[in-house]
Amino acid sequence: MISLRFRPTALLASLVLATGVAHAGEIRVMCYQDGVECDVTAEQAKRFEAANPGTKVIIDTVPYKSIVEQLPVQLAAGQGPDIARVTDLGGLSKYYLDISAHVKDRKYWDTNFGATAGWLRPSATDKGIYGFMSQLTMTGPYVNKTLFEQAKVPMPGAKATWDEWVDATRKVAKATETKGAMAWDRSGHRFAGPAISYGAKVFDAQGNAVIDDGYKATVAKFVGWHKDGSMLKEVWAGSGGSTYADSIGEFINGNVVMVLSGSWQINRLQRDVANKFDWVAVPNPCGPAACSGIPGGAAWVALKTSKSPKEAGAFLDFMASEAVYSEFTGKTNNIPAHSGLASKGVPYPGAQPAARAALGVFSSGVANLAPAAYQFQGYKFNRAIMLPTVTRVTQAIVGEMGTDEAVSKINADMQDAIKQAQK
Repeated sequence: MISLRFRPTALLASLVLATGVAHAGEIRVMCYQDGVECDVTAEQAKRFEAANPGTKVIIDTVPYKSIVEQLPVQLAAGQGPDIARVTDLGGLSKYYLDISAHVKDRKYWDTNFGATAGWLRPSATDKGIYGFMSQLTMTGPYVNKTLFEQAKVPMPGAKATWDEWVDATRKVAKATETKGAMAWDRSGHRFAGPAISYGAKVFDAQGNAVIDDGYKATVAKFVGWHKDGSMLKEVWAGSGGSTYADSIGEFINGNVVMVLSGSWQINRLQRDVANKFDWVAVPNPCGPAACSGIPGGAAWVALKTSKSPKEAGAFLDFMASEAVYSEFTGKTNNIPAHSGLASKGVPYPGAQPAARAALGVFSSGVANLAPAAYQFQGYKFNRAIMLPTVTRVTQAIVGEMGTDEAVSKINADMQDAIKQAQK
């Protein structure tokens, strides 16, 4: 069974990791980056240090895997940095530090970050400030436009279904002798958008997580696409358990026509694809119920392990200020989670035409997000759904079990994980 409880293991022997140990008088920031987020933060930290003599900010850049797998172990053992950039927003919320007393203008935070503040709070009635979303993200597809042009296959339109995209990309892959037609990131988070589009409610009327017929239909579709060769098998079948794997690497290398990933990859695509081929972001394909991705993003959060809570709060207050936040968003090619900047717009000085167009596609796609997508992202135990989905669907893909058994085990694993997490 998959459990959300992190038990002390051999990992505790290396708890210090790349982040070291936080000491009074300095701020250690554990950061991962999809593109240049940590690099930009390090530049901004120098300005904060200049304005706050005696305070040292250390940006520890680590792989995303360290954030997902090792940071929770650190925190459970009472060790960790002052600040971290995290994506398991609700799951780690019990470790967050309330910095309300250390921000200059509470109204500014409520006005500009109020829409997503609840994602970081440990309970619905809590009013604390624990950090802020460094950006909004949305899951969605990227397409190799050059391959479509070479194959002389028309690209499906804005309201096209997943079936229509599978058919089109298979034709392109065949005509261009490309290794794969389609791939999705090996992630239960990425899987959730199509599942909701295919009618998965995800939650019942009481707000309890459920694996219903819509979710089952998506599992059957996805496994079937692997069986008939529509999906590049290496992404999901190339790893075991619930380990994350992205599809962007295969896309950048020209091995797949279309991938399902997300807006956070724009900067990486701009940098790594360069002039190899033309790529575009396209709206999320439709199922019978919706055409939805999943909203989300990474958050800067203060942590109870901080030995410098006042300084940590001050640094987050600095990073959340409109001018600094706008600079971060513009340089990293991200969608702002700051409502004021979302209205005004953000300049993207380094964005090339493809990146600018992709930012527009993702920004406009926010309007098509299903209500269940927001509920899923804000659900404290969403990893109880995501992790067993990856494990069991992979087992069905490689033939270890049938689709029905996989769905049954996802449900059992999910229920067990939620019970364990609530203890």
